[in-house]
Amino acid sequence: MVPPSDGAPRGAGRCDENTAPGTPAVINWLSAQGVCASCKRSRRVPSRVRTVVTPGRAVGEGPVPGDPLWNSAKARELVVRRQPGGLVRLGREHRGWTLAELGGHLGCSAATVSRMERRVRVTDLTLIHRAASTVGVPRHVLVSSLAPPASSGPAGTRVSASPHAEEDPMRRRSLLAATATVPAATLLGMDRALADTPPPTGRGALGARVASARELYDKGAHAQLLGLLPGLLADGHAAASSRRELDQAQLSSVYSLSTALLSKVGSYEQARLTADRARTWAEVSGSPLAAAAASRELAIVLRHQRRGEEAQTLMESAAARVEATGLRTDAASSAYAQMLCTLAYTAARGGRRAEALAMVEEARRAAHRLPVIAPAGRLFPISPAAVDLYAVGVHWALGDAGAALEAGRNLRPEHFPTAERKARLGTDMARAWWAWGRPEQTARALLDAHRASPGEVRDRPVIRGIVTELAQRHPRAAGVRELHAAVSAPERT
Repeated sequence: MVPPSDGAPRGAGRCDENTAPGTPAVINWLSAQGVCASCKRSRRVPSRVRTVVTPGRAVGEGPVPGDPLWNSAKARELVVRRQPGGLVRLGREHRGWTLAELGGHLGCSAATVSRMERRVRVTDLTLIHRAASTVGVPRHVLVSSLAPPASSGPAGTRVSASPHAEEDPMRRRSLLAATATVPAATLLGMDRALADTPPPTGRGALGARVASARELYDKGAHAQLLGLLPGLLADGHAAASSRRELDQAQLSSVYSLSTALLSKVGSYEQARLTADRARTWAEVSGSPLAAAAASRELAIVLRHQRRGEEAQTLMESAAARVEATGLRTDAASSAYAQMLCTLAYTAARGGRRAEALAMVEEARRAAHRLPVIAPAGRLFPISPAAVDLYAVGVHWALGDAGAALEAGRNLRPEHFPTAERKARLGTDMARAWWAWGRPEQTARALLDAHRASPGEVRDRPVIRGIVTELAQRHPRAAGVRELHAAVSAPERT
């Protein structure tokens, strides 16, 4: 049992959750001590905590934080020193194997194993993962040892703004008042639909209409989609009254889509309500993918409401539930990779650098075998390029604009299937350029985004705010006047 990390005599100073049966693969691993999820929520975890999702291991399998070998001082020291090879050696010696015996399991020579164990820099990541798995190194311990060390000072160009600048409520309200382009009547229509579900419209097959609504989202047609959502919600409720799981999951997906759109245009109070309903209907349906989508949207809302710890805990649980399905299909693997990406960004927004970067690497591994372009209609259209785009956002959120620009250096619009994602590449790169103090490059990236999907620049309060600041502070910079005119022009319908 583990004493409270701050020494407080809370309860009996014991934490029974660490050794409870069925401990999920998403765990909190403290470099000095293991603590349970409830301890974390009570803010008794020091900043050294590493929250890592264990891919490829089902819920309840494998070592838990209380394992004496991997919770030993030696194991903790190897993790802190970022020596994964040393962890392999520790596991090998614990099993009583020679270098040659481990080499026999891995299909390599004893000399290769010896070099792998002694090297500080990892030269063969695949071999390290195979060796660690063979000798029983828990995945969360290995990933922590592979994470970049915490920086003691600024590396590259860093953003000095508050980590909550994007979500500052006063700033958001000012931006909304000054630049809102989503018609107030459409938001009022959503308010009414959420307060009292309207009668069914009977306009046709719900599945096809939901797919069309998703296409509108992917095109950035936000105002048009907002006008359709009340009717979709009404028909979704009518269909869900059948009590068929598929109909219930479909209603959850409509609420999740509503949440994504409302979050994008800055209407977080409405988004919180739709996110809660999405989760409720997902739980009723029993669909793990619908539940994952709903949890992700709720986590995004919580993050914008400055409830990062709750968002992190929610995403850890969602990732564990997806992982527990066995990841036997590309759809499940895509969902899992998406959960890791969202976890990484959530950790970055909370300032947990090593954890965020480790999560991005795990997401890359999870997405490695997925198609370069996700099939049409997939709930989580994640791809290797999409993970790299998340890395841009993660580095930006950590305040490292230079690393963000490097992460996106080889990304191109053609890597992404939808206008929304193509535009997101432009807006994410623009945020990094803006943080680095490069107005011309910022304007160029935002013009690229606007050409792909005007709504991604016009309707997102934070991005619209950058356009306004560019026009005020750098009116003569190349591209700024063109950008401001394009964004200020009336929306074409």
